Amino acid sequence: QVQLVESGGGLVQAGGSLRLSCAASGRAFTIYVMGWYRQAPGKQRELVASITSGGNTNYVDSVKGRFTISRDNAKNMVYLQMNSLKPEDTAVYYCAVGSNWPRPSDRWGQGTQVTVSS
Repeated sequence: QVQLVESGGGLVQAGGSLRLSCAASGRAFTIYVMGWYRQAPGKQRELVASITSGGNTNYVDSVKGRFTISRDNAKNMVYLQMNSLKPEDTAVYYCAVGSNWPRPSDRWGQGTQVTVSS
């Protein structure tokens, strides 16, 4: 089984940037779809971005042009570069892995808090 550990969250002012990282351990990392979800207080968890092992990407409309998902299969890592952050990006961000495209959901990380102040 794959285990996931996120890092890189924090507090940033609006317009700033953060880079989230997710370290995956376990077997067959390269065959999985990887994704980042987020959940704000009182809201449902939503898919932010996902990426296939070959590098195809998918983004929710609200982050297109601001966020970039990438992965390094050799290092078993997936990243989410977040630029031009807005207060509405504030949420707990979760890394996920799975076989479904574009919504991987078989395994989840513990989450990392991102807070954007206005």
